[in-house]
Amino acid sequence: MPHIYQCTLTLLEPTFFSSREVSNTYLTEPFIGNYALAYALGLVQAPYFNQGEIHYGEHLAELNRQGVYITPATLLDAPRFQFRQFNAQADAYWFAFARNIIITRPDGADVKKSDRRWAIFKNGQRIGFLNPENRPQHGRIRFLSIGNRAQFFLISKESIALPRYIRLGKFMSKARLDATETRGDLVQQRQQHVSFLLNPADLPSDMQLHTFDLLNVPPMPLIHHATLSGQFYALPHKTYLPAGMRFGAPSP
Repeated sequence: MPHIYQCTLTLLEPTFFSSREVSNTYLTEPFIGNYALAYALGLVQAPYFNQGEIHYGEHLAELNRQGVYITPATLLDAPRFQFRQFNAQADAYWFAFARNIIITRPDGADVKKSDRRWAIFKNGQRIGFLNPENRPQHGRIRFLSIGNRAQFFLISKESIALPRYIRLGKFMSKARLDATETRGDLVQQRQQHVSFLLNPADLPSDMQLHTFDLLNVPPMPLIHHATLSGQFYALPHKTYLPAGMRFGAPSP
């Protein structure tokens, strides 16, 4: 039988994931995805420099080879949020807002508007243009607030040491982790209701998925309040955890 850890996260700082973007409002949905947890727990390492490549496939495939799996984290209570406004105003003495870009003067150079674009000049000669950037200039952010608690399960072929504190989200917010190893018998269940979040791409091929509520979020839609038939680990307190789950992110 694998080692099964029941884990509870307590948010110690406001935590932000860009789950949805509505105009200039950036919303965190009330859950924490299992891909994010794999990185936050230090089980896989993201490259320090990234040119926009997506490494989920190769990183999570390594966890599959190690026999390690993590479910998404489900909030234990009604979610609590807080909103903050932001702007990307520069600290420079002079700046200007343009379409999808904030204009500042590079060191030793000057900028002027030329043919509807902002050009860079040095010693009176034009040396280039400032190009638009795909980043927000102002808006509102919805965070998960301090004190929210979320639960997930970690399944591992070998015993594993988990950190006491982790960092989560775009701003690396601090969270406390309480993990307890639990035991469960492998059982066959039909029409079993599972209330916590699951990643449907990670379910085994012989698991029958009957009904569910869909949470359509990137990078992978999640399901909750699902009814399934197949093999489960029967855990204490009448909790049934689907057996045989593996990360289903496309491999390179």
